[in-house]
Amino acid sequence: MSEQEQLRIGVMTSGGDAPGMNAAVRAVVRTGISRGCQVFAIYEGYEGIIHGGDLIRQLSWDDVGGILHKGGTVIGTARSTSFRTREGRRTAAANLLERGIDRLVVIGGDGSLTGANLFRQEWPELIQELVAEGRISAAIAAQHPFLGIVGIVGSIDNDFSGTDMTIGADTALHRITEAIDAIGSTAASHQRTFVIEVMGRNCGYLALMGAISGGADWVFIPENPPEMDDWQSHVCEVLRKGRESGRRDSIVVVAEGARDRQGKPITSQEIKHLLEERLGEDTRVTILGHVQRGGAPSAFDRWMSTLLGYTAVLELISTTPEREPQLIGLRENRVTRVPLMRCVADTRAVTEAVTAQEYERAMELRGRSFGEAFRTFGTLVQPQPHPLRSGERALRFAVVHSGGPAPGMNTAVRVAVRVAVDHGHTVIGVRNGFQGLIHEDLFEMDWMSVSGWATLGGAELGTNRHIPQGPDLYQIARTIERHQIDGILMIGGWAGYQTCHRLYSERHIFPAFNIPMICLPASINNNLPGSELSIGSDTALNNIVQSIDRIKQSAVASRRCFVVEVMGRDCGYLALMSGLASGAERSYLPEEGITLKDLQDDLKEMCYWFSRGKRLSLMIRNERSNPIYTTGFICSLFEEEGGELFEVRQAILGHLQQGGDPSPFDRIQATRLAVRCVEYLIEQGHHNEAESSFIGYKNGKMQIFKLEDMPRMMDAAHARPRDQWWMALGSVSHDLNHRMDHE
Repeated sequence: MSEQEQLRIGVMTSGGDAPGMNAAVRAVVRTGISRGCQVFAIYEGYEGIIHGGDLIRQLSWDDVGGILHKGGTVIGTARSTSFRTREGRRTAAANLLERGIDRLVVIGGDGSLTGANLFRQEWPELIQELVAEGRISAAIAAQHPFLGIVGIVGSIDNDFSGTDMTIGADTALHRITEAIDAIGSTAASHQRTFVIEVMGRNCGYLALMGAISGGADWVFIPENPPEMDDWQSHVCEVLRKGRESGRRDSIVVVAEGARDRQGKPITSQEIKHLLEERLGEDTRVTILGHVQRGGAPSAFDRWMSTLLGYTAVLELISTTPEREPQLIGLRENRVTRVPLMRCVADTRAVTEAVTAQEYERAMELRGRSFGEAFRTFGTLVQPQPHPLRSGERALRFAVVHSGGPAPGMNTAVRVAVRVAVDHGHTVIGVRNGFQGLIHEDLFEMDWMSVSGWATLGGAELGTNRHIPQGPDLYQIARTIERHQIDGILMIGGWAGYQTCHRLYSERHIFPAFNIPMICLPASINNNLPGSELSIGSDTALNNIVQSIDRIKQSAVASRRCFVVEVMGRDCGYLALMSGLASGAERSYLPEEGITLKDLQDDLKEMCYWFSRGKRLSLMIRNERSNPIYTTGFICSLFEEEGGELFEVRQAILGHLQQGGDPSPFDRIQATRLAVRCVEYLIEQGHHNEAESSFIGYKNGKMQIFKLEDMPRMMDAAHARPRDQWWMALGSVSHDLNHRMDHE
């Protein structure tokens, strides 16, 4: 492609900044270059497109190095009144045509994306006006007959239709959850009440999910105000009973756009005064403000934004004048393309419903999972459970862990216990995995026994990888019979799945196993069947990415190659996704193995770029990628062959990947899965059925699979699922981190 024929793409960030924008900009630039395009950054949003000059600059591959982990947007953002005028848009068109740009990636909110679409619609008229004014030639106009645009939503509020998550929302939720966790400890110490105000405008996503993640006691959101007129008395009564039941603190989360049924704002200060006057509580207010918007992006925001930016360029390259502009988003864990203006219209419909006080419609427009989360939260914050419904038989369920500990296990147990007890059933906690059933180490769990578990890492019930065999099965059967257990919820990893399958297979010998069982996926390795994401894997990924950020900083003063070893056993999820989220040049996976030629090629490329001024190389190696080419071996090889060009260091992250409090994502997923598991066990128990199953997210939807189907869905020899959606992302990582063939 000649220079005249090269596509020239502009990328801009507009509206409020959001963590992850830089990852998207980096992906746009490097994908564009790898596809033979020229990419220009438009600095300061629409102001930059109008002022032109040095605010529209071509970027090279190296210009976007080292920005993946940075918060905010390095190319700036600003509101622009000038762009709202036709004259301003005509000037903007002239500035783009001066550089031959007729493709735009716009990263922003609904106002920014609506403005981009209007610009696209007016483009043919604008360039004709510029020709008539003599500002551009007819030949230039003929070369750029249409403007291609794609939109990516950058908004911490997660308030945009057409995508399940917007850039920055997951990071903002991290900030909120960290704040609630920290405030919760000081609140409990002094038996105080805290009112925490979070952002969100007309969207209650951050408030609701932050309240669920932080184990809060009440939440106010714009879409669903309190149903009663005297909501003040109801809130005070619930919080008072909570204190009487043993809670040492109360946490109330308020969205900044919260209101009552008549549309009157409910403010954090109003709630503070209410609780002080009616309950005599020592109440403090914390307004999180812009701390929610700042800081380094989460692992999820890094890899999601990278995929969105990558796909945006592919869309621009193939777009035509007839094609509607597309929004690049994430739906059901897959990158999707949806007509942009349809998404804008759907987004505004929610705001209109809230403004019109049509709250049921607003909740419907937010989606089913949002409504389910709100109802679940209502159950979890009750001071005491409801009594057993008349005519229903009380059931007894056992909850047990198996496999390695995974952050989010305690969250799932807390939800399972409270939902089951709220339905009038009994939950039996099993200590130390299936050995607890073998040795009859059980105890009854009540409503308050799981207080505070929402935020805890590890596994309070205990866990291990022991798989019962022979005489163990007889002991488990006796325990089930003696304690009259009607169903088992196993929250854990591959060892737990194998054990449940073994119990299911031995039903013809042990009638006691003829009860419903369900497996909830909890493993940092993300190696379980029927679920694209396991509880704990997001936390582990964040731990890895944060460690790599520190490793990168340590290399700033020297030319170094780091080989970072991560967990995963025979599943490469953590290695591949941490590589994508950290910008690593290479991820060595057990699915692909390592050959000597791989190492030679990587070494050759490193030497080439280090000799031209490169300062850092990053390699991620899964712990079981190759039994011979270990992390130590690779480091020694690179050190020897790199000579004086660069130093080599290894970092084996070990169990820090498995520790820590669960991420908001893991807490939310654990909550949703646990609710459905309990519902499943109740349904099975009341119908006297004994189906055994496992649950998970497949194509972004919660699904339940029969346990008998497990063998065909797993590569048992390597303890990993046969369907690994993330393996398709290896090519994206390669395109964004290998440039030898492109320059």
